[in-house]
Amino acid sequence: MKKYLSEYCLKTITTLQSLELEKIMDAVLLLCDLKKNNGRLFILGVGGSAANASHAVNDFRKIANIEAYAATDNVSELTARTNDNGWQNVFSDWLACSRLTTNDLVMIFSVGAGSVTQNLSVNLIKALDYANNCQAKSITIAGRQQGYCMQHSTCSIHLSVSDNDFLTPISEAMQAVVWHAIVSHPALKQSEMTWENIKNDQ
Repeated sequence: MKKYLSEYCLKTITTLQSLELEKIMDAVLLLCDLKKNNGRLFILGVGGSAANASHAVNDFRKIANIEAYAATDNVSELTARTNDNGWQNVFSDWLACSRLTTNDLVMIFSVGAGSVTQNLSVNLIKALDYANNCQAKSITIAGRQQGYCMQHSTCSIHLSVSDNDFLTPISEAMQAVVWHAIVSHPALKQSEMTWENIKNDQ
């Protein structure tokens, strides 16, 4: 049991060390432009990545003062669109209803980043295609470099997991590492976080 935990930690460290900081900085600059143009940030994810999207929306709104939304936060709309128009169209339809513009940005959290041939995460693929058709910018943070969304986004941040057995847990954990690095960057951070200003004397 302890051997598994050691491997998990070591492979997480390897993934962290392999992050391309230039790509993360590219994402920061895209979000700086977004703020300058009063654009909106739409964050998409499925499964654990959907939970990350919800958390990230809070951070981008509260810390960076960016108008941000997650498609999966409204379960009533999500299930209605799935029921009526199909799961594969749920995100693209949501973006259309949000009147996505060239000033906006779509951020995708994913493990595999979608596959047309394997019919995986098609809802993310269709959403990205819609965003590209609207000439909106996009950022994908994912574990599979060859995934569709990684290949068709404005900025793609690869979470390089060396062992496929650890792909999902490390990818979803590292999504949080990356977005926290972005949102807390001095170029974006507008509001101070609470605990950093409390003395460690208790």
